[in-house]
Order: sequence, then C-alpha cells, then structure tokens
Amino acid sequence: MYTTIQFLHSYWGYLTLLIIILATINSFMGIASKRGFGDKDSRISVFALIVTHIQVIIGLILYFVSPNALNAIQTNGMGEVMKDAMLRLFSVEHPLIMLVAVVLITIGYTKHKKKQTSKTKFKTIAIFYTIALILVLSRIPWAQWFD
Repeated sequence: MYTTIQFLHSYWGYLTLLIIILATINSFMGIASKRGFGDKDSRISVFALIVTHIQVIIGLILYFVSPNALNAIQTNGMGEVMKDAMLRLFSVEHPLIMLVAVVLITIGYTKHKKKQTSKTKFKTIAIFYTIALILVLSRIPWAQWFD
C-alpha cells in the first residue's frame, strides 16, 4: 500500500507542478496582454486548485502510512530529526511547506473571484500562485524525484 501511494504521490506531483506553472504563466500572460479574464482562465485556475488539493490528500495519506516520517520522529525524537537534513525534509519541511502552498493557492483562487476587473483577477492569481510555486519548488525532494 505504501509503495502504491508513494508512486501516486510522485506522479501526481508532476501533474500538479505542471498545472501550477501553467496557471501562473497564464496569469502573467493575462496581465501582460490586458485581455479579459475568461472561462479558460477560470478553468485553468480552478484546475490548479483541484489538482493541488488532491495532491495534498494523497500526501497526507502517504505521511501517515509511511514507515519513515512519523516513525523517525517517534523513534529519534524531534531534536534528532531536526539535526538530520533528509529526515527534516521528509518529516517536517516538505509536508508543512506544501500545506502552506496549497493554502496560498486556495486563498488566491478565493480572492480572485471577488475582484471586479480582469487585471485584478489576473494579478491576484499571479501573486498567490507564484508564491505557492516558489514554495513548492523549494521543498520538492529533487534527488528522489529523478531516481
């Protein structure tokens, strides 16, 4: 079960990253071209929201069935986990930062719906999704992703 969920989390992560990048680029292109915020833009933004929420659910399931993350904290204590960069990444940093990124995407999507003009809609998406994208990129375990 663990390996299946890990596989799903990893490959869904590729899709998640791709869609967040697409939504971010789309928002900047919308600002630059001064076009109206249309159905396509709305669909891209909501798809990024949905995909990231699914990824977080898979990630939380993985976190709790993983023989590594919680076991490392219980066995070694939080002090030892924080001293080991790899344990810290998988047990603390990756889950926490990814949750923060999903919260930012959710806030950005919710705020953009309340905006009246296309420019402010695109700007809101651009700000929140870009910050979330930077956070996601900063805490992806790249060495494991390319194995």
